[in-house]
Formats: sequence, structure tokens, C-alpha cells
Amino acid sequence: MSIHNILRGAFLAALLAITLSCWTGAAMAAAAGSTDNAGAARETLKASVDRIMDIIKRPEFTDAAQRPALMDKVESEIRRIFDFREFSARTVGANWRSFTPDQQERFAEAFASLLRATYLEKFDGYTGQQVLFTGELVSGKGDKVEVQTTVVVKDKQVPVAYRMLQKQDWVVYDVIVEGVSLVKNYRTQFQDLLEKGTADQLIDRVKAKAEEVRKQPAQPAQPAQPAQVGK
Repeated sequence: MSIHNILRGAFLAALLAITLSCWTGAAMAAAAGSTDNAGAARETLKASVDRIMDIIKRPEFTDAAQRPALMDKVESEIRRIFDFREFSARTVGANWRSFTPDQQERFAEAFASLLRATYLEKFDGYTGQQVLFTGELVSGKGDKVEVQTTVVVKDKQVPVAYRMLQKQDWVVYDVIVEGVSLVKNYRTQFQDLLEKGTADQLIDRVKAKAEEVRKQPAQPAQPAQPAQVGK
């Protein structure tokens, strides 16, 4: 099964700070002296998970009338743990420096909107998936931690790693699913578009793709896939 054929619950968990998670296992720091940073990153992620779980497990989450307000709360929690500006800078790559501050802000919001439309708004609710916490890898400087997990969906086990960066707090800046980086997936698309157009044209294309995805009917039996912005 390819990355694009992982069930929606697994990929959503990868993007949204493990909204479907159930944490188990012991931490495994990469090197002596890195335990504190590894633990801090893990606990920051876990705190967000706990708050999100409290929301999506509510009976009213499946109520169409109450769902939008609860979705907004979930997104608020996601924005605490995911640094969408950092995410955006890394997906755009070297071209990010040529964006004006206004373009950077608008792109970050457009990209966050695309991710929400692709994953969060297609989420049907918690159905018992689990995420097993398996350990961490810490960078030499200690300012980056890769939190490693395994998402269990029925009889499928999917390795998912969360790359986190220490700023004022620990934040997620990339997600790796079965060895494939979400940042790199989008970077390839964005670079292709920037070779043919401008930053403003890319922003408009990302916004348009988000609206296009929103209009597509949900298909619960099918997996969520990264949006193909260039198409």
C-alpha cells in the first residue's frame, strides 16, 4: 500500500498532531544529555493531542449543526502545535526569501487553508485508531526533535514522524509518513509553479485549490491525499 493509499485516519493523524491518537510506549532519546529536549517536545505534542481528543470524542462532534464550531476549536489547537509559517517557508524553499512580508503572511494563511480543506474538513470523527509513541531523535544542537510514532489502523501499521523545532515553545514543522515528507511533497509542486509564475500567482493558486477541494464531496471509504496544487 503506497503512502497515498493510507486510510484517512492515518494521514489525518500525521498532519494534525495526531488527532486520533492514543499514546503508549517509553521515550528513547537519541543521545545522552538530550532527554530533556526530547521529553519537552513530546509533552508539548501530547498536551495538544489531549485537548484535541477531548473535542473530537464529544458526542456532538458528529452533529452537523455543532460540528463547524468544534472544528474551529480543533483548528485552534492545531495552530498551537503546527507552525504554519515555518511549514510554509520550508515548502517554498529558497524562494521564500524573495517573498515580501505580506506575501509570506498571505501564503502561510492560504497553505493552512488548503491543509484544513484537504484533511481536517474531511475528517468524519474518531473511530478507534491508535498511535503508538516509539521514541525521539534529537539534533546535535538539541533544538530539533523528531518524535517517532506508529499509527495503527485496523491491521495496517504506518510509521509517522513529527519533526519539531524549538522556538518559544516546541512546534511541528514537518511530518514524515512512511518515509515521505509532507513538506517535500508540496515543495516540488510549489517550485514548479514558481518557475512559471510569481509569488502572488502561487498564492492565488493555493487559495483556489483550497476552495476546489472544499467543493469535492467527502468519500469516507477513500484515503485523504495531498492536494495536487499544480492541477
